Amino acid sequence: MSFLNQLKAQASAAQEQQGARLESLAANAVATELAGKTVWLYLGDLAKQLNVIGPAGPRLTLDNKTPWPAMKLSGFRVDTRRKTLRNKEVLDYIAMAWSILPAGSPPVAGSVSANFPPDLQRIESRLQSGAVPHERVNVRHPEKNTLQAIRFDYSTEARGNVTVTADHDNAQLSFRLTNLQGLEIVTKVYPVQDIQTGLLDELAKMVVGQPSSFVWPDAPIR
Repeated sequence: MSFLNQLKAQASAAQEQQGARLESLAANAVATELAGKTVWLYLGDLAKQLNVIGPAGPRLTLDNKTPWPAMKLSGFRVDTRRKTLRNKEVLDYIAMAWSILPAGSPPVAGSVSANFPPDLQRIESRLQSGAVPHERVNVRHPEKNTLQAIRFDYSTEARGNVTVTADHDNAQLSFRLTNLQGLEIVTKVYPVQDIQTGLLDELAKMVVGQPSSFVWPDAPIR
């Protein structure tokens, strides 16, 4: 075989591999779109039901010492965004968001302080993840003017959300869960073939504070 024919054979093999890759990506994209539609319909229906029920919210605290009042979840809403992938419009993400408010009263003022870096980082992380309205105050020694602590004056209100981002090439959905069980962010990735009603039921249980195997799939899905 001449050298030119060898190059032709290599080019043909490369074209076949590229074609197979494009076919695989196209199949993954179709499967991801179907899974995304399943999530969109489920969350839309879930939001309607939870707006009627008004479920209890998680127990919240910024410093593990000062508990917030009993909370409730309200104002559930669902939104979606799309993007262009290889000249086709596809799902970008789906989001369900809600408010976390005191159950029996308007939001109340609270205050926590920290003077050690780990405590400060934990409080700041929880304030940020919960979108908690707050002000940061430097507490200084009245005579020496040295920094003694950081005080956070806040209002007992937060936001929760579930954001589902599509990965069409890898046929996966990434779930970002914000403040479902506390002021924290948890992420979980599932292949699209796992996106079924049973799994989404586990997500719904997690939203309303019931035992759930959504993040820990080794537990049985009921």
